[in-house]
Amino acid sequence: MGLTGDRLKRKASEHFIRTVKRTIADYSMIAFGDAVLTAVSGGPDSIALAHVLHSLADDYGIKLAVAHLNHKLRDEESDRDAEFVAEFSRNLCLPLYSETIDVRSLQLMSRTSLEEAAREARYSFFASLVEEHRFTKIAIGHQKNDNSEQVLLNLLRGSGPSGLSGIRPIRNDHIIRPLIRLQRSDILGYIEEKELSYVTDSSNSDLSIRRNRIRHQLIPELEKNYNPGIITVLNRLGNIMQAEDRWIDSLIQADFENCVQIEKPHIASLDLKCADEMDLAAKRRLIRKAIYTVKGDLRRITLKHVDAVLHLAETGSAEGRLDLPDKIQVTKRGTILRINRTSTSRWSARVGKYDSAARAYLYTVDVPGILPVEEAGAIIKFTEVRVADVPDYSEIGRNLAFLDMDELEFPLFVRNMRAGDRFSPLGVNGTQKIKKFFTDHKIYGQRRRMCPLLVCRNKIIWIAGHRIDNSVKIVTKTRRVLKAELLLA
Repeated sequence: MGLTGDRLKRKASEHFIRTVKRTIADYSMIAFGDAVLTAVSGGPDSIALAHVLHSLADDYGIKLAVAHLNHKLRDEESDRDAEFVAEFSRNLCLPLYSETIDVRSLQLMSRTSLEEAAREARYSFFASLVEEHRFTKIAIGHQKNDNSEQVLLNLLRGSGPSGLSGIRPIRNDHIIRPLIRLQRSDILGYIEEKELSYVTDSSNSDLSIRRNRIRHQLIPELEKNYNPGIITVLNRLGNIMQAEDRWIDSLIQADFENCVQIEKPHIASLDLKCADEMDLAAKRRLIRKAIYTVKGDLRRITLKHVDAVLHLAETGSAEGRLDLPDKIQVTKRGTILRINRTSTSRWSARVGKYDSAARAYLYTVDVPGILPVEEAGAIIKFTEVRVADVPDYSEIGRNLAFLDMDELEFPLFVRNMRAGDRFSPLGVNGTQKIKKFFTDHKIYGQRRRMCPLLVCRNKIIWIAGHRIDNSVKIVTKTRRVLKAELLLA
């Protein structure tokens, strides 16, 4: 005899609560007497999280509160969400800490992606509440589907073991994710059984956002035509890579203690003689760990940045300096590589191979916006435009470039020339050395050394102020266009 609808709902609810309890226990997420701040957006995941923690509060002896940040990204809808969370908190008799911040303005100031700016605003808000009200844990509503999307997203970006680890159940000992073993369907089943209301974020349907395309297009395609259990498979991959990553990190620990000296909380010095005989993979790990120690995380630090540090370390020049995202500065003095977090961002690393006085630079372009390139005395403005707005090639000046955006993958990078650089100049068959292109066009000296090159997936796609690569030219099937404009600073 089959289960009735009500019994099925109760069974789903019991499975939900058992899984949350088991997850909390397995990762020691909560200790008796913890003060837990629960991030609640108003969506189903955060509502289910806050509700289940409220129901378990007496069992764990915890104090619970709700935090909501209004990002002001969806106008009236954002205000509606804030009001909904306030009402939800009142119904559960939970303290509510709410704040409003203009994330778009924050994005312009930080020159990062909107998603990154919103994330930084949230965690800064949470950190201020932790400090002011002495919360011991921050509970976030990430779940199994979110994790699978993150693993896929990182895979498509070309991430290594750390990226393929996905979303960790517990981070920095105080950020916990009790729903990480539950699928979205489990959460919706719990909400239905408990008769809970929630709000829907309309931006989650915006297919111009890559994460949403993965959620609404790629994963359903994989489920339908490749593996109906793809969510579980991707989570299993994440778990395996988390274990592998921890193991590899433990292997490098002895070398790290041997070669790296922590001078102050935000300064680490790496002895290059100590690391000289190490394998390339070990050197990369050592640099990543040193940056993590100084920065506190590895967000926005890519393989490109790690290899730029390696290039600085291994160049014949005795001195050099290099800046990484989030004001991380790397300085070389003889055989010592010093990594520190600065209050300002400067670029003057002397690591050029053509000229010992040349200064290498590397900038990250996360989204369209304005990028000052101090070394070239220029600014590059990136704007997404309609195909219909692209002028005839005869009307495009040298300082303008129109690129097929569907052929691009962010982040892009802007750097100066390196030995062996090649590209395929628009209108020319085959590839050509950048050095030869400069010679043919009578570009010498400082103009050559400091000329910005736009790079995508290790391929040069634009010599700023001169020529784009054939691979990104506008064609009949082009739907989205990135306009790049070189301006004098």
